[in-house]
Amino acid sequence: MKASNVTDLLFNQLSFRSDKQKVISGNIANINTPNYKTKDLVFESELKKIDDGKDLKMFTTNAKHINTSFDIPKTAQSNLIQVKGLSEQNDGNNVNLDTQMSEMSKNKVIFDALQSSIKKDSRLFRSVIESSQKN
Repeated sequence: MKASNVTDLLFNQLSFRSDKQKVISGNIANINTPNYKTKDLVFESELKKIDDGKDLKMFTTNAKHINTSFDIPKTAQSNLIQVKGLSEQNDGNNVNLDTQMSEMSKNKVIFDALQSSIKKDSRLFRSVIESSQKN
């Protein structure tokens, strides 16, 4: 049983952020590798492809639920890409340590926020279960 409909999205994003951290770490590890090109893991562009300009619809389980005009697709996947247009060093490597460290920090902040959201989602679910047991 999951806490809410958002739970799957939160865990998918958490997994994506974990994979992105590995890609960033790989870029940093290869900073001195000749001809190594910076890689990135993209997810947002995949959501845009799925959306394809259509309104997304939210799933409702009861006729009394509020109708909305959006939903979260479950088929979006992340893609590993090679970043283009970066300046290269003499050995052909284009990894910039400052940029990668900045991306790593940004990714960690988002990862921590996702973890916090999952905890809050679980606490809310637990409080609903506990209050229903009292009745």
